[in-house]
Amino acid sequence: MQIEYYGPRGSLPTPGKGTVKYGGNTTCLSIRVKGQQFIVDAGSGVRVLGNELMQKEFKTGKGTVIFFWTHFHWDHLLGFPFFVPNFIPGNKIIHYGSARVQEILTRQQDFITFPVEFKQIPSEQVFHTMPEKEGLEMAGLRVDHCPNNHPAGGYIFKFSQGGKSFVFATDTEHPEQGIDQNLLALCQGADLLIYDAQYTPEEYQQGRKGWGHSTWEKGVELAKAAKVKTLHLTHHDQLHSDQFLERKILAPAKHAFPRTYLAREGWEFTL
Repeated sequence: MQIEYYGPRGSLPTPGKGTVKYGGNTTCLSIRVKGQQFIVDAGSGVRVLGNELMQKEFKTGKGTVIFFWTHFHWDHLLGFPFFVPNFIPGNKIIHYGSARVQEILTRQQDFITFPVEFKQIPSEQVFHTMPEKEGLEMAGLRVDHCPNNHPAGGYIFKFSQGGKSFVFATDTEHPEQGIDQNLLALCQGADLLIYDAQYTPEEYQQGRKGWGHSTWEKGVELAKAAKVKTLHLTHHDQLHSDQFLERKILAPAKHAFPRTYLAREGWEFTL
């Protein structure tokens, strides 16, 4: 699996000198397996990914991409109207998520909010509802999932291929005591856990309970309990500069779990 971060920021795009190192685009993850392109969420980072795909078969309308949608808050879908492969006839865009994917993408591109309505997109759009329990297999990639603890719900995904696996657990909140047992089961033995650490433990206690986000502390607790090999912290808060992330989140997390890193826009690696 070739994995690349196109958007590790949470809640709101944050361009500027304080976010240059780790990036200001919101959630978008690229996965490539045996030439097949998969994308998790379409935050503002998907615009850059779409432009890159236009240098390939998508330019001539011969591309296929599969989207997995964690949920539908704005920061996870606002880039979709700017995903250029959508506008090339012949391209095929396949969606996996809740039963409301088509409805929500259509509402986002209502004429009053965006000049090109969803129904005007010339590429082929195909929609699938995630199965309730069983996983999926496609192009050599296995996809398992569990529900996430976030306002309006959504999914946490586990991707497995060639004996390697990683869990993408963004926008999830830990219970008051212990660990989410569904998430713990999904993470068992994973090579990589990508985990929501939007807040420091102190920030979380200061009025942010119930907002659907987590901390580096809970990420470390989960990684240890699930015997995960590597932990990436993501969904960086819009108020956190690169310096803040390194000092207040990465440093204590790395002390507790040495194989901890911050998700960084443009970081590409093979799992």
